[in-house]
Amino acid sequence: MDLESCLIPEIWIHIAEKSGIDDLRLTTRQVADYDELMKRRLAILDAHNLRMPAIVSMLQDMKPYDGAREFVDWVRDRTELVLLSDTFIQFGKPIMRALGNPTLFCHRLRIDSDGRITGYALRTADSKAGMIRGLRANGFRVMAAGDSHNDLSMLKNADLAYWFHAPESIASEFPQFESIKDYQGLKDALSKFLES
Repeated sequence: MDLESCLIPEIWIHIAEKSGIDDLRLTTRQVADYDELMKRRLAILDAHNLRMPAIVSMLQDMKPYDGAREFVDWVRDRTELVLLSDTFIQFGKPIMRALGNPTLFCHRLRIDSDGRITGYALRTADSKAGMIRGLRANGFRVMAAGDSHNDLSMLKNADLAYWFHAPESIASEFPQFESIKDYQGLKDALSKFLES
């Protein structure tokens, strides 16, 4: 499952709101090319001299969506849950505590000794699809859920997949994946998947 917009708000939008830098509001919903999006974000951070310690401080009050923790616990009582996210471990790890510390696979920021974010390191190219293929190659059946363009390859490689909290513009562009709007709907879908 994806993390941002599925279990927690978009981290970069939260940073934009806390910092007052509206240009940081762009996500993979608006810019499908992740490298292009990240280069933009890093340039904006540099232009505003926004460093990692300030960003960490801005994320302190970030909370999961209502019902997200209960959903995570419900899934983990029944099967394995792996969160595949295009966020960064420095952002995501502290938030994982509020979700009961589920497994999170994400990227890593490069930060210099002054706290300046100088770049980022992807796990691998198209890591979400690679993880799904790896799980399936090891005998796991995989159900996936995500909300944006960067989740598409994950959804395409899963045994069963859904849009979750996806905007209508994205869900209608790829109608082969049913769109689910709430945690109960996702629980129902997962229950059927586990029974099959």
